[in-house]
Parts: sequence; structure tokens; C-alpha cells
Amino acid sequence: MANMKEIARLAGVSLGTVSHVLNGTVKVREPLRKRVLDAIESTGYQPSQLARGLRKDKTNILAMIIPDILNPFFPGVVRGAEDVAFANGYRLVLCNTDNDHEKEVAHLKALQSYLPSGLIVIPSDFSELAAETDSFRKAGCAVVCIDRLPRNWEGDSVTVNNAGGSFHATAYLISLGHRNLAAITGPLHLTNSHERLKGFKRALRQAGLEAPPGYLQETTFDRAGGYGKTKILLRMVPRPTAILACNDMIALGALLAIREEGLRCPEDISLVGFDGLDLTEMTTPQLTSVYQSPYQLGAAAVQLALDRLAQKTSPARRIVLKTELRIRESVAPPPKAAQLSARMPARRGRELVSSV
Repeated sequence: MANMKEIARLAGVSLGTVSHVLNGTVKVREPLRKRVLDAIESTGYQPSQLARGLRKDKTNILAMIIPDILNPFFPGVVRGAEDVAFANGYRLVLCNTDNDHEKEVAHLKALQSYLPSGLIVIPSDFSELAAETDSFRKAGCAVVCIDRLPRNWEGDSVTVNNAGGSFHATAYLISLGHRNLAAITGPLHLTNSHERLKGFKRALRQAGLEAPPGYLQETTFDRAGGYGKTKILLRMVPRPTAILACNDMIALGALLAIREEGLRCPEDISLVGFDGLDLTEMTTPQLTSVYQSPYQLGAAAVQLALDRLAQKTSPARRIVLKTELRIRESVAPPPKAAQLSARMPARRGRELVSSV
């Protein structure tokens, strides 16, 4: 691979002239500049971004840390981030934590040597991101937290209207006549899980309803968690007529558990997810879900990081994106027997197929 000395030799100029052309530090006469550029083109020379970063305390690298690359929601986030980064001349470095805080810390330590201009993070469980990214911010790195916020976070962030999305989904179920509603949340120390449960409870409260403690199940954001907690719910008396699963992976596990118990969805029990993944259109039945755009989440995060690099002293920004209830086949009015045994009178919900 060609280096700067080789470029200088081919162009018949000094090493300093090549450096000035590459870095724009000193204006170089056009004939010399053209000879350097021709030599670069003929050899396919690529300057070391890390070496340039060491000289300038800045690289064209943006780093992104996500909690679970196997979760089909996160590749869309990465795609949105990478598209905006690439369009602005930046390269995206991706790290996966497996929701492991120790692994997150290890990635953060390793990334310091890359001198990234920006850091986009979806925090792991029990993340202490505010303290652990302090050195990045002091070095002029733009740090943006997305999807869920760790404790004491006061910096830039991009999230979605989690509480509003779950509220509209729950109120829609109530408008169909459901009175025995259950929720399966993700880990409640995560802000997105907590907010989705808050929206669920608010919809019940406005309808004069209350979920028994056993109807509120907390688990991991995956199919196994949804499967196990749905098995518990289906054996309760009275059995819930509808379940709000606080992400689509939980909902997929719930669908499997419903089938294994010999029940039908939505005839015996209705189910709503949260995320609106493309694969939910391929399930049987197709899953009703609160849609959020993973692409927009990633794209907005990188744009916010670039804005922060341009305006380092501006106040922290918190962007909240809209959600939308997408009604498909997994929701129906409750079975007749359940309607007759409902203790509370029906209360009509507002029209809910809208963005929030």
C-alpha cells in the first residue's frame, strides 16, 4: 500500500507539500497540488484516519453501541444511523453489548483510542452512561443516548413516545369491550419499559379499571420472556382477554404460548405488540402493534450528533419521535362469556389509529 513518502516521490514534491494537500493546512500552488492529486489517484492511496485524528484530535469516525444485534429492531436503527453518517462523510463503527454492562464499559474504553467525533449509545441494562462517557464529552465528542435513557442522563437523546403509544393501544382494547387486560413489560429499570407500563395503567385508570398485580408481568425483551410470562397469565382465573406485550419479540413468544395452550388469537385472547417490526405482518394472525421507526431513530441520533459538533455550547436536546397504532388481525372484541362477566361497564375510547 502506498504511503505519503511514495506519493511525494511520484509527484516530485516534498513530504510537507503532500501533507498540506491532504490536510488543507497551507495553500499549495495549483500545479503542485495537481501533481500530488494525480499521484494519489494513480496509487489508490488512502490516508490513515486515525493518524490524522491524532494530529487534529478528531476523526471522521462515529461509534455506535447497541444492546442486542440479534433483535430485529436494532439493525434498522443502525441502518438509519449509517446512512446519515455516510452522507456527511463519516464512517460508523458498531459495537454490540449483549445487554451486558461490563461489556459496554469494555467497548467504551476501547473506543477512546479511536478518537470518535460522535458516540451513539443504546444503553445496556444497569448502564451508568452519564459517568462513563464524561471523558468523551470533555474531549469534544458528541454523545447521544437513544431508545432508553440511563440514570442521571442530562445530555442529548432521541426516544419515542412510549407512554403515548401504549396508552392508545390499551385504550383501543378497552373500546372493543376488554376489561381483563394484562401487560408483559420489559425490565422496568429501563425507561422505555417503565413508560410503556405507565401508558397502560393510565388507559385503565381513565376507563375506571385496574389490573390485578398478577396481570402485570415483567420479563426480558425477547421471545423466551414473552412465552414464559404468557403461560403464567393464561392459567390465571379469570384469564385475561387481552395482553399488551411491550415489544414485538415478547409478543411473538406470547403467540406461541397461546397456541400451545390450545387457544386462538384473537378469538379467545387479543394481543398487541410494540415496535411494528416487518416480520409481524408474516405471523398468523398478523400482529397489531404500536409502530416506531427504527430507521428514523438512528438517523435522528446521528443528525443530532452532527448538530452538536457544530454547536458545542447549545443546550442539550431531547427529541421524542411519534408512534402509531397499526391494527391488524390479532385484536378482536372479547369472547361473549367474558363480556357478560365483566364487572365494569363499557366506556367508549377515543379514536386511536393515529400518531402520538
